[in-house]
Order: sequence, then structure tokens, then C-alpha cells
Amino acid sequence: MEIILKTRDLDFNDIIRYKDLEISKKKITFITGESGSGKSTLLKLINGTLSPSKGEIYYNGISILNIDSIELRKEIILVSQKVFLFSGTIKDNFRQFYEYRNLECPSDERMIQFLEICQIPFSLDKDCSLMSGGERQRIYIAIFLSFEPKILMLDEPTSALDNMNSINVIENITHFCKHREIAVIIISHDNTLVERYAEEHIVLKKEV
Repeated sequence: MEIILKTRDLDFNDIIRYKDLEISKKKITFITGESGSGKSTLLKLINGTLSPSKGEIYYNGISILNIDSIELRKEIILVSQKVFLFSGTIKDNFRQFYEYRNLECPSDERMIQFLEICQIPFSLDKDCSLMSGGERQRIYIAIFLSFEPKILMLDEPTSALDNMNSINVIENITHFCKHREIAVIIISHDNTLVERYAEEHIVLKKEV
């Protein structure tokens, strides 16, 4: 089993203490745990958005402290619970996120491919401001998935979706990522999704 991420003696602000964790490459890992156990904080620590007060995080055997933070976030993408979309159409949003990364915007066909993965059967010209919370959440995920990172981290990706859409979206995302050999880490409170799709399951508890 090849390990892509591991933590050692990780502590955040002397409040959250984590047991040592290992994340396997090319696996679908679900993280669950009680409120206050540090699930969302852990993902932000992994991609360098937050810094630990002590301990180490290793990505492919290298401490993330020795990796440029911008480059790290290109390879380890975090899709947070808070959805941010620019004003304008779906296509406008793809374009602006790609411009932010100094990348060429994907073709219409490729954008549509990722919308279909995330169960968004809309025209690229549809105005994002007119969409429901669940539709905006799926567009947000589709854009970040299209970057095809080495690790995709999703924080409650189905929180605004009904049961059927939740299953369809996670089914499609995990299938795509397995095919592309992308490691996936998902925080979810949905036990049905955990039981159905978790290849590895990490349960966080409040460490004192």
C-alpha cells in the first residue's frame, strides 16, 4: 500500500491534537467524527491553508513545510463547504478560475464533461446567480475537479443535495478519480455514502 500523505504528532493551536494518520494513494478515504474533532481543520492543514502549532505533514515523503505553498495547493486541492462563484455564467466561472491559475481555459466539451460528472445538465451560458445552492455547489466541485489534482479533498460535498443526487455525484466523482489515479479525501456526515464508497475510513475523536 503506497502512502501519499501522513501526519506525525500533529497539533493545531494546542486545541486539536490528531492521532497519526496515513492516507493511501489512489484510494477513496472518508473522514468522519464528532463536532470539534478537527475534520475541516485537518484538510486545511494538509494543503497548507493553516499551519500546525507542532507536528509534521508529509506529502510523498516530503514535509509540506519544504514545498512551495502555491505548488502544494495545485496538487492538493481543497473544495470547502463555502461555495464561491464569480458573477456570470458557468463558462465565465471556469474561465476566471483558470485565469487565476494562469492556465488556458478548457474547451466547451471538457467543461461539459465535468458538469456531467457533477450532475449539472445546464448550458455553459446559464447564469450562476440564478441557481440553487445545490446546483452552485456542484458547479464549484466540477471546476476544481477539472484541474485533476493529485489529491482532491471535499468537505461535505453533498451538504446541499438530496439523497439521490448525493449518491450520483459521489459515484461519478469517485469513478473518475479512480480512473485518473487521483486520491480522494471526503468529509461526510452521510453514513450511506461512507458505507458505500469508503475504501478507507478515518474516525477523528477529540484528542486531549
